[in-house]
Amino acid sequence: MRILVLGDVVGRPARRAVRDLVPALVKNERIDLVVANAENAAGGIGVDIKSAQDLFGAGVHVLTSGNHIWKKKEIYSFLDEHEKLIRPANYPAGAPGRGWCLWRQNDRKALIVNLQGRVFMPNHVEDPFRAVDEILSAQGKQAAVVIVDMHAEATSEKIAMGWYLDGRASMVFGTHTHVQTADERILPGGTAYITDVGMCGPLDSVIGMERENVIQGFLSQLPRQFEVAKENVALQGVIVDVDDGNGKAKAIRRLRVGWEARD
Repeated sequence: MRILVLGDVVGRPARRAVRDLVPALVKNERIDLVVANAENAAGGIGVDIKSAQDLFGAGVHVLTSGNHIWKKKEIYSFLDEHEKLIRPANYPAGAPGRGWCLWRQNDRKALIVNLQGRVFMPNHVEDPFRAVDEILSAQGKQAAVVIVDMHAEATSEKIAMGWYLDGRASMVFGTHTHVQTADERILPGGTAYITDVGMCGPLDSVIGMERENVIQGFLSQLPRQFEVAKENVALQGVIVDVDDGNGKAKAIRRLRVGWEARD
């Protein structure tokens, strides 16, 4: 199985890039499954119904998220109704939606799990390590291929999760920081790992936002309304090859594909 994982999709320019570039990537790279983090897809923070549907319509099979999933109230019921948009599994019981889904296509299957870190993040979530143990115990037999989005701020927490799941997950990838790391590798137990897959969004920015506005915020220390930037839009992520039979990763490759925003 060949899997394309895309980093945090930031705003409309990134959604348009996904729409324009993903179909060709799927064809040319012979991709079976596309996973993208959508928590910033609506105006750079949160995901609404339209932005989720845009990404599904562009060919993304499963959408993961993170701490910004709750910014748009309309998404609460959508989470309950659409199992292919998932939220971090380690939110307290009773939160809308769920933190995993089973993707099926013909004879291929994959279990996708979403987690949220606790270091330098909102601390109301439960332990992501124990949460993923519970999911794998209850759902792990449904598919040999297991993909985990570790949405976290601290690189140490993401790396720890990669080692914790080595040999039990086909892939562990980090999201949230919007900066692609250069540490992709196959761990000894057969788990593909990268600390952060990056973002889909404008690279001439500060993690997707208009850079001058962000800089002025640092200088003034006053609250500011950030806006999604538009220049030098690119898709960032990884392509991973996994053995369907045993769920072990065979290769991981970083991806960066450019696309200029248009009116």
